[in-house]
Amino acid sequence: MHKRKLIEVALPLEAINRESAREKSIKHGHPSTLHLWWARRPHTAARAVIFAQLVDDPSSRPDEFPTEELQRLERDRLHQLIERLANWDNSSNQRLLAEACEEIRKSSSGDLPALLDPFAGGGTIPLEAQRLGLEATGSDLNPVAVLINKALIDLPSGLRGRAPLFPGVTEAEIPTWQGLEGLAADVRAYGEWMRDRAAERLSHMFPAATTPDGRRLKVVAWMWARTVACPNPACAIEMPLVRSWWLRNKKGSERYVVPRVVKAPEHPSGQRVEFSIGEGAGGAPTPATDGTVGRSGAFCIACKASVDLKYVRAEGQVGRLSHQLMAIVAEGNRQRVYLAPTASHVAAADVPEPPDIPVQTMPDHSVSPSTHQTIRIYGFDRWTDLFTHRQLWVLATFSDLVKDVHERVVSDGGSREYADAVATYLAMALSKVADRGSTIVTWFLGRESTRNTFARQALPMTWDFVEPNQFADGTGSWRGAVSWTAEALAGLPTEGVAGHAETADASARSYANFVISTDPPYYDNIGYSDLSDFFYVWLRRSLRDIHPALMSTMLVPKADELVANPYRHGGREGARGFFEDGFRDVFARARESASREYPMTVWYAFKQSDSDESGEASTGWETLLEGMIRSGWEITSTWPSRSELSNRMIASGKNALASSIVLSLRPRGEAAPTTDRRGFIAALEGELPDALRKLQQGRIAPVDLPQAAIGPGMAVFSRYSAVLEPHGKRMTVRAALARINEILDQVLNEQEGDFDTTSRFAIAWYRQYGYGVGKFGDADSLARARNTSVDTMDREEVLTSRAGNVQLIKPADLSWDYSVLKDTHTSNWEALHHLIKVLERDGIAPAGQFLKTALTRPDNAVDADLVKELAHLLFRIAEGNGWTKDALSFNNLVTSWPEILDAARSVKKPAVAQAAFDFDRGDD
Repeated sequence: MHKRKLIEVALPLEAINRESAREKSIKHGHPSTLHLWWARRPHTAARAVIFAQLVDDPSSRPDEFPTEELQRLERDRLHQLIERLANWDNSSNQRLLAEACEEIRKSSSGDLPALLDPFAGGGTIPLEAQRLGLEATGSDLNPVAVLINKALIDLPSGLRGRAPLFPGVTEAEIPTWQGLEGLAADVRAYGEWMRDRAAERLSHMFPAATTPDGRRLKVVAWMWARTVACPNPACAIEMPLVRSWWLRNKKGSERYVVPRVVKAPEHPSGQRVEFSIGEGAGGAPTPATDGTVGRSGAFCIACKASVDLKYVRAEGQVGRLSHQLMAIVAEGNRQRVYLAPTASHVAAADVPEPPDIPVQTMPDHSVSPSTHQTIRIYGFDRWTDLFTHRQLWVLATFSDLVKDVHERVVSDGGSREYADAVATYLAMALSKVADRGSTIVTWFLGRESTRNTFARQALPMTWDFVEPNQFADGTGSWRGAVSWTAEALAGLPTEGVAGHAETADASARSYANFVISTDPPYYDNIGYSDLSDFFYVWLRRSLRDIHPALMSTMLVPKADELVANPYRHGGREGARGFFEDGFRDVFARARESASREYPMTVWYAFKQSDSDESGEASTGWETLLEGMIRSGWEITSTWPSRSELSNRMIASGKNALASSIVLSLRPRGEAAPTTDRRGFIAALEGELPDALRKLQQGRIAPVDLPQAAIGPGMAVFSRYSAVLEPHGKRMTVRAALARINEILDQVLNEQEGDFDTTSRFAIAWYRQYGYGVGKFGDADSLARARNTSVDTMDREEVLTSRAGNVQLIKPADLSWDYSVLKDTHTSNWEALHHLIKVLERDGIAPAGQFLKTALTRPDNAVDADLVKELAHLLFRIAEGNGWTKDALSFNNLVTSWPEILDAARSVKKPAVAQAAFDFDRGDD
């Protein structure tokens, strides 16, 4: 019998989700900045999940923790360790990581397990496993993903603690080089060497800007408008296609492009468009005059003719789309300077296409709409068509210099392996230059900077685009790309065993002796293979001699990619069948040989469009669960993972999902029995209350409780080989989810019996009326049934009873003169509402003071556990009724609970006689 792991019982989910949201704002030094990959999971969450996947839950060690109270205290200790691990600031805290590793070792009979992610993608899971001291393997079919994993967990092995090699960067600067600091210094130094060589070759293409008063300024970027000939024969001007004329919209410092039509005998149309820079609010664009193109079509600024986008597409497909310089962005004194185009800058960009550039074509949008490459329908066929000729010269030159750097490192005394590493990281810097330097790049008005190519997971058509100066120092520059790469290197683990990056098909590879944690693709959410070709063609050009096996194909292999892509698999049904069969094959194969001592963890990335029309569930979610169960797996937990900062309320009674779900799975026994519907419900009723209590004791937000409760419910459902309905058919996952929700509601309702009479009345009244008005007769009847009275609760300021109407008092309307010690009779309902009142106005510390005081009452009328449990219950009621503001208040109280308890511990004791209270016991 296997030991239950912590992830199968309880997690400090709110802390993990909070840190996941915070991690999104961390850029410099974050591993994700080494190379772009789509839909990454948060590193802090992955780290916490792996730890909880490997560490025993105290209930599985009854010899050490024989009572529930001891188990709870130990679980709380482990939760506190997870909270520290989930803090990104502790990513290089070697003492903490060693402590976590030792906990894993204690639960592993002294031998640390090896972990595998068979869909490694951006490398988050293998890297965090390595950070925890595990031997980690990341495998994928996509060579870009394999290269990222190689750069994160494989190449750094043996390079930690080394001094830099580049001449002049010596140990005199830094006494000792920790982790990968020496390698990062070499990446910077050799990258700067590459920049100098590239500047020698390309400087004539990158002139400085001259202001009207004669100052010479460094160009930050050039702004271009795509153009097409006006279809009106009487006009035929090269009409600009511009989404917006705005450059800066800061009040009092407005800048914008001003187009005007001028005579031009040299042009076939006899006229052309010139651009100047406008200042001030007077002539600024309005919503009605801003731009010339939108979703419905374009118009000509010369003759005002409307132009259908079908015409623009047709012109693009025969090569008649062009572009025109409309503004120059220069670096001024602490702000951008915007200048009108000049002939010299137009000429500097007018260069031929360089030789020896990638010729591979993009997938046809008409048969691959799921890849979102709408730019293809405008005549952009090759990957290199996404760049201006000047941008291609930059990419080709730096790509050649990656090969030169490899030779230079060897000539400087480095090994070929070290040269491989330096060249690989500099090639990844070139990927950043490509991402920031294509004709998909647009102007970010709010920051007066550029968005990158993959600002979203698509390659859309962009009408006006920005061409950054790669020889400047800011966003989009080579120097900036190298700096980001070096910072990411310096942020990788300073210690760790060797990692392994492999090219492997998840449905065919071996899983023997591995613990598995993975984030598999799901249907056609993202066309990874199609989108990654954007980078692959340049990575291959730079690195095919260094990683010949990895870069052996002309484009990223796509035939076996596990996504449901209709154009590759004979339509929608064929694609669905391909994916679901492949998915079952992967999990069936993993079940054959993966480690049985530990659960497997799987991330499910959810998107809102997966829901059915009623919003009741996700058909993709149900298919995932069905596929796992039919592959012989028992689902033991489901944890909603949120990386958004908002507290958006979703319908808990309908299995609405967070942005991601983490599941833990165990192989189901071969001799698993069947049961009927009645047996399934009886098992739920027997097991769900205890599981729910453990979830509530853990640090989990009420908004996440229903999704987390699915885990123990599905554990019951999936332990059977089948659950049979009365008519003899197998119960579906959808039906099982409905039963789990019914029992969850039942269990939460039964918890009402734990509360005092006032709280039980208030819960029942709130369920029916919220904080709205009801009739006295109904309230009186309900109060008598619960051995209390309306008049008593009116005097105690739980409710108001006036003119035959009764209404519960909401937290914001409670008196600030209230004293919880002087109140002759109080309740958990009152304690909860006053806590919310104080928390929302004054914050954590005063709320902690109130709770500290309330818990010192000699009559023990207030119970911290019950106050928190009541907030969970009321959240469920509020959310089910759509009372969003109420739900937020209850949710926020629970998510703040650990901090409130900490504040209660730290405040001075009131100068009154107090009953003893064990805060550790209530700290859940």
